[in-house]
Amino acid sequence: MSQVSARINDPTSVDAVIGNRFSARAFLPTPVPREVLESILRVASRAPSGTNAQPWKVYVLQGEKKDELVRKVCAAHDELRQRPELETKFREDYDYYPRHWVEPYLGRRRQNGWSLYGLLGIGKGDKDKMHAQHQRNFRFFDAPVGLMFTLDRVMGQGSLVDYGMFLQNIMLAARARGLHTCPQAAWNNFGSIVLPHIGATAEEMLVCGMSLGHADEAAPINTFFTPRESVQVFTRWVE
Repeated sequence: MSQVSARINDPTSVDAVIGNRFSARAFLPTPVPREVLESILRVASRAPSGTNAQPWKVYVLQGEKKDELVRKVCAAHDELRQRPELETKFREDYDYYPRHWVEPYLGRRRQNGWSLYGLLGIGKGDKDKMHAQHQRNFRFFDAPVGLMFTLDRVMGQGSLVDYGMFLQNIMLAARARGLHTCPQAAWNNFGSIVLPHIGATAEEMLVCGMSLGHADEAAPINTFFTPRESVQVFTRWVE
């Protein structure tokens, strides 16, 4: 069928997948078959990109190779806590977050953080529990599949826009198959460990990681569902 004449027979299902996607932070060990992962990546590759450059590179981690990376990065995360001067050793390749937060973004960030910690019973100033929860990122929240995404350093900033659409496609395709995901910028500071471990070249930079699998429905943390601003807040009608 022509891509022009094709019709979406059930647009509400598309809306449901988008509306029910969330960042799961607790997963079951249930394996995800390779053919399912391949089908997700295949449909996600239909994301648009400038001049059809398709700048994404995906590394799929499972089994011992994933567990080995978890051990390496968790050890580095612990060491960094004990020796903050090592911060210069663990730097991200691009600024994911702003260097100086301003409103309304600062307020949203704080609401997100304290809502999550409140759900977990982590009080303000409880640095041990905060560290442990942050380290859950580097355990892929126990998901059986870890994904790492890289970009050739020669590419421009626009490729990060392309990448965002590709990542969203992965998350939606996974959700449509009964799976959940959690995109993770937390890995970016440890690119110096991640990139050689996955076999990436020196010409690549780490864009982010992602956990993928079956969400643990019994985990309280998976009841955390972030709010969104209304259309009226972020839209200006120019007529």
